[in-house]
Amino acid sequence: MVRKTKEEAQATRERILNAAEHLFHAQGVSATSLQDIAAGAGVTRGAVYWHFSDKADLFNAMMERVCLPMEEPGTLADRQAPALQTLRTHLLGILRRVAEDEQVGRVFEIATRKIEHVDALRAVRDRHVQGRGEHLKQLECVLRAAQQRAEIQQSPSPQKMAMGLQALLDGLIHNWMLDRNSFDLMAAGRSAIDIYLAGLKA
Repeated sequence: MVRKTKEEAQATRERILNAAEHLFHAQGVSATSLQDIAAGAGVTRGAVYWHFSDKADLFNAMMERVCLPMEEPGTLADRQAPALQTLRTHLLGILRRVAEDEQVGRVFEIATRKIEHVDALRAVRDRHVQGRGEHLKQLECVLRAAQQRAEIQQSPSPQKMAMGLQALLDGLIHNWMLDRNSFDLMAAGRSAIDIYLAGLKA
């Protein structure tokens, strides 16, 4: 009986998180109340508060369910393959996950375009900043290896090249999310990434 109760509680929690994810995406985080989420999940507002202390807590739990592409560890760990090949595979993998995994694309859009970074959601902004910083370090590491192997030019610095790649990636994803029918993210991304990397070659 206790096991069934735990399973039911977990199922309710997942319904709440699913409702929050879809409502945040449809109408933004600030415009979505806990009452909206309760109604969307088919539960009482008290049930929402039983699982989550406030909207920020619920939002963070929603984010924890999905590992965003730029936050995945180890995707640039292959040191045997040519550095630029490893980098290209990694960047295209990010675009593919955003384009093809509906939940990843939805949560990525919520985290970057559907939220106001107010004090109540400071933890969300901090996580986003930390994730970007760690991804930049990964890019820098691979670009430094590419310089050491004479695959790319010795200048500019790996940090500057990494920032350019990050900006390219962000720009592609954000513009595609404004109108997903305006261009093919994978095709445009492959072309843009190949042009950028070609420009770095020694």
